[in-house]
Amino acid sequence: MKNVVILGSTGSIGTSALKVVGDLRDRLRVVGLAAGSNISRLLEQARQYQPRAVCVRDTRAAADLATALGADCQVFSGEEGLIRLATLPDAHIVLVAIVGTTGLRPALEAIRAGKDLALASKEILVMAGEIVMREARAHGVRVLAVDSEHSAIFQCLDGKPISSVRKLWLTASGGPFRDARLWPKWRFREITLQDALQHPSWVMGRKITIDSATLFNKGLEMIEARWLFDIPIDQVEVLIHPQSVVHSMVEFVDGSWLAQLSTPDMCLPIQYALTYPERVPSARVQTDFVKLGTLTFEAPDTERFPALELARRAGRIGGTLPAVLNAANEVAVAAFAEGRLSFAEIPERVRRTMDAHRVIDHPSLEQILEADAWARRVALDI
Repeated sequence: MKNVVILGSTGSIGTSALKVVGDLRDRLRVVGLAAGSNISRLLEQARQYQPRAVCVRDTRAAADLATALGADCQVFSGEEGLIRLATLPDAHIVLVAIVGTTGLRPALEAIRAGKDLALASKEILVMAGEIVMREARAHGVRVLAVDSEHSAIFQCLDGKPISSVRKLWLTASGGPFRDARLWPKWRFREITLQDALQHPSWVMGRKITIDSATLFNKGLEMIEARWLFDIPIDQVEVLIHPQSVVHSMVEFVDGSWLAQLSTPDMCLPIQYALTYPERVPSARVQTDFVKLGTLTFEAPDTERFPALELARRAGRIGGTLPAVLNAANEVAVAAFAEGRLSFAEIPERVRRTMDAHRVIDHPSLEQILEADAWARRVALDI
C-alpha cells in the first residue's frame, strides 16, 4: 500500500488523482489533502477518502473544517500547514498540484523528508529546477512527472542515458487559435476570455487553459523538461499535434524515435506516477486508432506565439530569469482574465519584464523568491 498526499486536491489534477485512488484502493491510500478556498469540496473529499490530515489556506476556514471533521482528522492551514502535510511521517509520495509558487517550499520539504514527489505544478521546476533536482539527488528520492508530456518522455526513455538522446519533442495541441486563417495575428487583440478558454483537447483550470492558448504552457514545459531530464534546453523542441494522442516523443542519436500515445486523459499519467515503477491495470483510458484515423503534426508559429522563444531564452540564460518569466506571465494572464489586458499583450508584458531584469546565476531559494516578487511588481507597473 502506498500512502499519498495530494496538495491541490480540489483542482482538476487533484480530482483526477482521487479518481485514480478510488480505482486502486487496494494499492493507494490518501493520508493528506490540501485545498485553497474550496472548503465544501475538500470536506466532501475528506469524508469520502478519510485522510489523517487536511490543510486549507485560511485559519478561520480551518477552524470550521476541524469542527466538521472531528478529532480523527488533523486540520492545518497556510504554508506551514502545507509543509506539515508534505512531511507526514507515513506518506510515501506527495502529489503537488498547486497552481503558482505556493507549492515550492512544501515540495522541497517533502524531498528533504525523503518523500517521492509527483509534480503537476510546472512552476516548481521552472523557478527552482536546479535546487529541486539537486535536493532530490542528495536525498535519494524520485521526482516523477505528472504532466502528460513529461510522463510520456519518462516512459520513452525508460532508463536510457540522456547521452543517447538527440532531442526531446514536446507535443502541443496548438490551442484554440492554432489556425492562422481563422486567427491571424492582427485578430489576437479581439480574443476574449471565453475564446481563450475553449481548449480543443483538454479540460483544465483557467490559468493553464489560457497558457495553452498563448503556448506559454509549452514554454514552461520546455524549461521543466530541461531540469527533469538533465538536458540542455536547445535539445528540447515543440511540435504541434492537434489530436493530442501522441503525448511526446524522444528522438535518439541513431535516428530512432519513440512515442507514447493514448486518448487524452490525465488519469493515465497520474496513475503512472503514483504507482511507479509498476504498470497497473485500468479500464479508464481506452484508445481506438481506427476511430482516431489520422494523426498530424506541424511546426509551431513562433511569430503568432512568441511565448516559446521567450521560454527558450529564459531556459538558456537560466538563473533567476525563468522565475521572472513565470511570474510576469502569471500577472499578465490575471490581467487578461480581468479584462485589463488584451490577449496579444500577454507575451509583450512578459518580454518587457524579462528585459528589465538583472539575472542572478545559481540563485538561492530566497533570491528566486525575491526575483519572483520583483517580476510581479514590474509586470504590474508595465
